[in-house]
Amino acid sequence: MASAVERTDDLVREYLIYRGFTSTLKHLDSEIKADKEKGFRVDKIIDQLQHLIQSYDLTGLKEYWTYLDRRLFSRLEDVYRPTVNKLRTSLYRFYIIHTVQMKNPEKTQEFFLKQVLELQAQPEWRDWFALPFIPAPEQNPSFSPYFSRQWADTFLVSLHNFLSVLFQCIDFGKMHLSSRLKKDEEMVHHKLPPYVQHMDRLGDTELSEKKNDSDPDTQTEALPDQTDSTNQTRVCDVGGASVEQPFIKLSQEEYIEHHSSIMHCRVDCSGRRVASLDVDGVVKVWAFNPIMQTKATIMSKSPLLSLEWAAKPNRLLLLGSGVGTVKLYDTDAKKSLYEMTIDDIHPRILSLACSPSGTSFVCSAAAPAAQSGVVMEGEAQVSAPVSGQLLLWDTKTVKQQLQFALEPGPVAINCTAFNHNGNLLVTGAADGMIRLFDMQRYESALSWKAHDGEVYSVEFSYDENTVFSIGEDGKFVQWNIHRCGVKQSEYSLSQDAVGPFVLSGYSGYKQVQVPRGRLFAFDSEGQHVLTCSSNGGNIYRLNKADAGLESVLSLGGHKAPVVTVDWCSAMDCGTCLTASMDGKIKLSTLLAQKP
Repeated sequence: MASAVERTDDLVREYLIYRGFTSTLKHLDSEIKADKEKGFRVDKIIDQLQHLIQSYDLTGLKEYWTYLDRRLFSRLEDVYRPTVNKLRTSLYRFYIIHTVQMKNPEKTQEFFLKQVLELQAQPEWRDWFALPFIPAPEQNPSFSPYFSRQWADTFLVSLHNFLSVLFQCIDFGKMHLSSRLKKDEEMVHHKLPPYVQHMDRLGDTELSEKKNDSDPDTQTEALPDQTDSTNQTRVCDVGGASVEQPFIKLSQEEYIEHHSSIMHCRVDCSGRRVASLDVDGVVKVWAFNPIMQTKATIMSKSPLLSLEWAAKPNRLLLLGSGVGTVKLYDTDAKKSLYEMTIDDIHPRILSLACSPSGTSFVCSAAAPAAQSGVVMEGEAQVSAPVSGQLLLWDTKTVKQQLQFALEPGPVAINCTAFNHNGNLLVTGAADGMIRLFDMQRYESALSWKAHDGEVYSVEFSYDENTVFSIGEDGKFVQWNIHRCGVKQSEYSLSQDAVGPFVLSGYSGYKQVQVPRGRLFAFDSEGQHVLTCSSNGGNIYRLNKADAGLESVLSLGGHKAPVVTVDWCSAMDCGTCLTASMDGKIKLSTLLAQKP
């Protein structure tokens, strides 16, 4: 809806300019600037509400919400009224918390004086009238949840999602018609999808009553963008029955700060920041909630080959180079804390993995190679290095703790991943072997030949009884870790999902990139997997091997092959990252439809 309105506005402007109607054009621009619906751009509406809150304009805030209610919410079916009321309550509380955090008690008291007649009869406000008289409300058990960043983010997520789906579902032609027919008391009521009734998940009462986090009604979806890209089918017909799709693509944003092919793209454990690395060695640290914004740019004199977020604290970023060093970078302070010299003989740091239970990290160091990961057409293809080491380092002591034994011999480890508590480590190597390490004893527990050719990407399954791997042979395999080398499922993937990835251009130009980053990622429940494709990411439902991979959603949006993916599951928000060879990164926001 928003993009259609903008295109229409632009067409009208072009027509007025063409006709020379400059006076009319000025009136148009003036009215657009004063448009309370902001061209149906949700981000602009949220910005306006936040501006009114930050400027302590309580009257303006009430008037703007009343306008939205009269113009939009009143035309919904009655079943959505509780959700609208709850969003309004959260908006008022968001305002009050802001006045307290900004140490402006006059505005806090002003709110209750002006709103007493409206709110005193509402039970959800009963305890709040005591807030101005509590010395430190942020430490009071009744109010402390509302001072958390989590509550603020979740409220903005809920409001943003609600408005996005509202704009996508409402027939505005009928809305305008109903406005003209008010004299006949004709009103068009609009029906939204069923899940919209529950889009306040993790909202006011859930937080204050401290419901169980495992309750599906206390979860929330991610913040959608202003782009109008919800074009996926919500319901499909199977054998005459109506079956809901597991995900709806709410929006798709594009990050365009890189100017060369992406190698790595990872979300931190909080789900709020992304670190991306391109083949020129430029690292970008950026946020996407509530808006997309670059936080730091890291330039390195030596080539960078790998990156990983630290688990504790999550502001720290590990950067592996091509000259045998790992740099620890503080993304908040925007400075390098120190640089560790790992191995001069094996200078290429191919993979990094931080233990979720401490300050240690695993580092894969490989022998030098002429191939840098990207080669041009006509250049000699050099085989992947076979010599390498797997080391354990500590970020606190900045010392190497041990070197793992790699049997049958020293080999380059391409990919590494810990399980949830750091007790197990799985690796995939250039020799096609998967090795599982016991991190309590620091020794190899299992190893088996997994692929013909290199292992490119490996991850634990959701229940951690199996591991998944993608190899050079084009196979996506699930392995049972309780029965060494036994396949539980095997699927065949196209080169688009596995690599080497090829980008063709004019005059026979061709760029080839071998896989470096994560080639697949799971959703928060491990039932769906995101893989690379030639024009975006593909999401599949995991079935048994004989049933194959069931395609459920194509994210699309790319003009060049996607070479690495990630799926943020920190808040069950369904935020998928797909990064391509033209340097573009797409952030797709999904709405999970609970069965």
